[in-house]
Amino acid sequence: MKQTMQLGMIGLGRMGANMVRRLLKNGQKCVVFDRSPKSVDDLVKEGAQGASSLADLVKKLERPRAIWLMVPAAVVDQTIGELSPLLEKGDTIIDGGNSYYVDDIERAKGLRSLGIHYVDIGTSGGIWGLDRGYCMMIGGDTEIVRRLDPIFATLAPGPGEVPRTPRPRQAQRHCRTRLPALRAERRRSFREDDP
Repeated sequence: MKQTMQLGMIGLGRMGANMVRRLLKNGQKCVVFDRSPKSVDDLVKEGAQGASSLADLVKKLERPRAIWLMVPAAVVDQTIGELSPLLEKGDTIIDGGNSYYVDDIERAKGLRSLGIHYVDIGTSGGIWGLDRGYCMMIGGDTEIVRRLDPIFATLAPGPGEVPRTPRPRQAQRHCRTRLPALRAERRRSFREDDP
């Protein structure tokens, strides 16, 4: 039986909005916030619960809260700085953007001192993730990641949604025919570059 969870989503660009749509389509609950009220209104029409501010988002989430940031890397620290005073011990902030991992390590340390969990998730899938699912590289405390697994399982590609790799014989045939041509092209380019 699929477990239903509630997630707060901050940042409703193409990926963030489509992640919310995928979650809603599969029975999860989302409270959403973005600097653009229109982005919030569009998702409210699709079943999300809208928030008018970070404080409103936090107030509408059940404890322990899980809040996913899909904002540009340049504003992650600012968003966390505004959000963390509103949270309580046991809540979780998820950064799903393209932050530098060293920054994530420092954020996790700082939030841990407040009793707030931090999960770093490199997320890819672009606008196609709505239908195909999102690939996620999840980093965080095992207990927290397991608790949030229903969200991750909903966002991830399911069986049959990922194109299969070639059968071994096809791959072998491709390598036997394509690699010699690539090597020959490489040798030609080196000869042409010689003075």
